[in-house]
Amino acid sequence: MNRQELIETLASKTDNTKAGADRNVAALIEIITSTLKKGDKLALVGFGTFEVRKRAARVGRNPATGAELKIKASKVPAFKAGASLKAAINGVKK
Repeated sequence: MNRQELIETLASKTDNTKAGADRNVAALIEIITSTLKKGDKLALVGFGTFEVRKRAARVGRNPATGAELKIKASKVPAFKAGASLKAAINGVKK
């Protein structure tokens, strides 16, 4: 599912317009992004948790030449699925 399909589905499930659903999706993405930029977690109980993880500096390789590259340390966004989401995907009733 892409963003446009998400907006259409959200609009139909909430009896909202596509424009309204688009604003809601944009607002949700903005909230998640700003929360992670501050270094905070965003937990949606039963669904999952968005958080920032630190990735250490490491040595990589250029696949074309095999030359070693130094990859700087960085922060990466991560999502950890909640128990209810995992159960739903696996067909287990909770």
